[in-house]
Amino acid sequence: MIRTLPQSKSYSIGFKIYIILFFVFLFAPLLITCVLAFNDSIFPALPWKGFTLDWFFSDGPERVGIFHDQINLASIWVSFRTAFFVALLSTVVGTCGAFLFEQETFRFKQLLYFLMLAPLVIPGVILGISILLFSNTLGLFFEGRFGIDISLLRPGFWLVVLGQFSFITTLVTLIVSAQLKKFDYTLEEAALNLGANRFEVIVHITLRFLKPALLGAMAVAFLMSFENFNTTLFLVGSDATLPINLYLQVRDGSTPVINAISFLLIVGTSSLALFNLFIQRDRSE
Repeated sequence: MIRTLPQSKSYSIGFKIYIILFFVFLFAPLLITCVLAFNDSIFPALPWKGFTLDWFFSDGPERVGIFHDQINLASIWVSFRTAFFVALLSTVVGTCGAFLFEQETFRFKQLLYFLMLAPLVIPGVILGISILLFSNTLGLFFEGRFGIDISLLRPGFWLVVLGQFSFITTLVTLIVSAQLKKFDYTLEEAALNLGANRFEVIVHITLRFLKPALLGAMAVAFLMSFENFNTTLFLVGSDATLPINLYLQVRDGSTPVINAISFLLIVGTSSLALFNLFIQRDRSE
């Protein structure tokens, strides 16, 4: 569409209707979910029966709010710990990968770059099954050959961390690489000429320039890990993450407490996204 060309009235009206319908389709389910979190009903659906905060603060016995629901609180804590370690590991390794791919003399760079992108192309279900079969095979080998039981290779917390880390690191690498391409390497050369060593240059020059991208990449990694379902489903152990726990509740029937959880997640993720946007805007200014 060429904006400078004259547009008919019917086209302008149709375009505005399309925009309105698009955003209604995008945000209406989220809005309804947030509203139902305050619905005075035992079912997580319409009709509206009045306003209540029971699904947040009630301690039973007929209604249990999210802040008194030990099962859901435990799953939130598991998801938070998982996302923290995944974000931390992914940011460190992804940043190192971005530095590696920026080396002009690095051999087989294109091949390794293609292999790095493979986890993003492979469906999460296939990735989860592959990691589970690989870890089980490796665990049985060590147990049968050496009599060593490696808990890391069994479904559980750390296997979920490693499974999510395997593809989220790629996203971090891409985000940091995009920012690193804008970096002026003459700043490093100037710092080296003024007597700084390589470590001081990286800490005070390069990483300081990459700080907004690192924070943004860490936020993306945290959110991707927190909401991941496909890969986690095959790697989780007795301690279920929040997406797995919500899936089990929706499948077996639940109360509007799942709407309350969704409301808190929407508010939390939106706040984190706005914080990331604020950091990026300050950097551009």
